[in-house]
Amino acid sequence: MAAPNKWAVSPRKGLMKIFTSTLLAILVAISAVAPAHAQIVEKKSLNLDGAKKAIAAAVDYAKKNNAPGGVIAIVDEGGNLMALERLDGSFAMGATISIGKARTAVLFKKPTRFFEELINKGRTAMTAVDGFTPLIGGIPIIVGGEVVGGIGVSGAASANQDEELALAGAAAFSVAGRGESGQPGSTPPATGATFIDAQHVAAAFAKGQPLLETAGYKVHASRRIEPGQAEIHTLDTDVIYVVDGSATLVTGGKAVDAKEIAPNEIRGTKIEGGEAHQIAKGDVIVIPKGVPHQFTAVTGELHYFVCKPTDSAETHLTTR
Repeated sequence: MAAPNKWAVSPRKGLMKIFTSTLLAILVAISAVAPAHAQIVEKKSLNLDGAKKAIAAAVDYAKKNNAPGGVIAIVDEGGNLMALERLDGSFAMGATISIGKARTAVLFKKPTRFFEELINKGRTAMTAVDGFTPLIGGIPIIVGGEVVGGIGVSGAASANQDEELALAGAAAFSVAGRGESGQPGSTPPATGATFIDAQHVAAAFAKGQPLLETAGYKVHASRRIEPGQAEIHTLDTDVIYVVDGSATLVTGGKAVDAKEIAPNEIRGTKIEGGEAHQIAKGDVIVIPKGVPHQFTAVTGELHYFVCKPTDSAETHLTTR
C-alpha cells in the first residue's frame, strides 16, 4: 500500500481553491473597471445630419430675406468643423471668420454678441484669448439643455443679419419633444406632471435655458446680463416672474427693422413708441402674443421664469 502524499489536495478543497481564485479575479476586474466608468462623462454632440439641417434652415432664411452673401459654418460640441456652406457673393475671408464665430459660441456656450458688446464696453483684454472670434454672428446650438454644437455666419448684409441667419439655423432644433423627463428642455411624462429639482433649475438659470417645452406651452429659466433685441412672438404669450435682479422692459410700440428669424418669431433692432417699465424681484409681467417687447437696460444679473402658453398655428389660418 502506497504511503499517502502529503502534497495531495482533496477534490473538494481543490474546487474551493479554484472558486476562490476566480472570485478574486472577478473582484479585481470590477474594481479596475468601476472607477474608470465613474470617470467617464457622456456628452451629446451634433451629427452630420444635424449640421446639414442647421445649414438648410440658415440658407432658407437668407434666401427669404435677400441676404447678399454669407458663409455658414457648423461645429460640433468640441468646436471641430463639421460642415460649411458659402453663399454666392460671399467674400473669401468669410469662411475663416464664420468658423471662428461658431467655435467661440460653442466653447464659451454663449452667443458671440455677448463678447463683442463686452469688448466695446472696455474689456479689451479679452481680445488676447487665442482662437477667439468676438464678432456678432455665432450662436450655440442647444438640444435638451445641452450645447451640442455651434453655428457661425459671416458675410451677410450686416452683423445683425449674420446673427439672424445663425439664430435661424440654431432654431431648427428648438422644437417640442426634446430632452428627458425632469431635465431642462423636457416634455412632460405620460402622467401629465413634471418635477424638476432645484439643482437642475439652478443649472438652467446659470445658462439661461428652457426647463420644459411642449406643443402647447413652454417654461424657461431665463438669464440676462445686458439689453436685448426687440422681440415679437406671434403665437406665444410671455408670463414673466422676476426671481432676482432688475431691468428696464419696454413693451408696445413698433419694432424697428423687424424680421422673422424663425417661424412665428420676429426680431427688431429697437422699439419706437413703447412704454418703459422698471421691473425687479417679485414682479410679474404678462406680454400677450404679438406685442413688441425689449429689455433696454439690465442691472446686475436678471433671472426670471417665463411661462409661454402657445396658440395653435392653425388659428392663424384663413379659409378662402
